[in-house]
Amino acid sequence: MTKTVFLVDDSATILLSISGILGKAGYAVEKASSGEEALKKFGSGVKADLLLTDLNMPGMNGIELIREVRKLPAHKFMPILFLTTESQQSRKMEAKAAGASGWIVKPATADELLNTIKLVVK
Repeated sequence: MTKTVFLVDDSATILLSISGILGKAGYAVEKASSGEEALKKFGSGVKADLLLTDLNMPGMNGIELIREVRKLPAHKFMPILFLTTESQQSRKMEAKAAGASGWIVKPATADELLNTIKLVVK
């Protein structure tokens, strides 16, 4: 069965390049360009095997999105990876406390991205 990755990033370029990498690797991809849009899609019944979210986005940031998604019963245990240009330990700890399963520091190679996803999506 095809696994679905829900990708949330305010950069159209990132959405395009990562969804291309994921698509070639056989994943179905759901996209949103903001935390608010992602929550709306989850609310309308979108299912995903993994949430991959950016940290810095206008409006709701990635950490706030993770906190909100973790409140949804259907997505309480879904793996969530954080995609970020920031590598400070404090940000990583904050994301982990909010419910993130792990993170990928941008720019990541296609192999780094896919290997990390394989680790968290069973």
